[in-house]
Amino acid sequence: MVKKNQIIIFLVIFISIIFSQKNDSVFIQEDFKDLKSWRPLTFPKIESHSEYEINKKDTMSYLRAISDSSASGLIFKKTFNVYDYPIVEWKWKVKNILEKGDATLKEGDDYPLRIYIIFQYDPDEAGLFEKAQYNAAKILYGEYPPHSSLNYIWANRKQDSIITNPFVDKAKMIPLRQGKKNVDRWMKEKINIMRDYKRAFDEKPPQTASLAIMSDSDNTGGTARGFLDYIKVIKE
Repeated sequence: MVKKNQIIIFLVIFISIIFSQKNDSVFIQEDFKDLKSWRPLTFPKIESHSEYEINKKDTMSYLRAISDSSASGLIFKKTFNVYDYPIVEWKWKVKNILEKGDATLKEGDDYPLRIYIIFQYDPDEAGLFEKAQYNAAKILYGEYPPHSSLNYIWANRKQDSIITNPFVDKAKMIPLRQGKKNVDRWMKEKINIMRDYKRAFDEKPPQTASLAIMSDSDNTGGTARGFLDYIKVIKE
């Protein structure tokens, strides 16, 4: 009896260790059962907002994003250390591309779906001029704007591998999917934040970041539908 109890205790400890190791490798595992971990992301002067809702089909739960001449997004409430968790994976689908879309132009900066990695501004790492800029922005908006961002987009046609956003120099666009080839099909993605930031900015990224999701069509005046099955942030 004593030996049996010892075996049970050993198994419980062993399983606990395995699960703790597994959990430690995953910082964010979002399966879109609800939107409790997200908050709205809106922009000044854009009054028409996109819609985000949880849809369920059989055992599947996913996020549906609807944009109709609108723009807004969702931002994850927690931040993470990109040096500890540099890998982001997700599964997405779009119902259509925006025919007037063009990542190089302000009037074409719309996508049925995009995933942001938003890097937090750190005043301890900033120079005097940058500090003055960010302090002025904080007075105006109530919080610091992002330091920089990577935008992974579903573009409407083949474009350069990295494009500077026409509105914000420190936002870099990376077209992962382009054109109609895989429209209405679930596609899996896996990106390395450290590698992509180095390619985009030729320097190491700030340490702290968060995720955001957006479907927007305010510049093109179009309509778009996008879906996300899951998104996760993990170690290598």
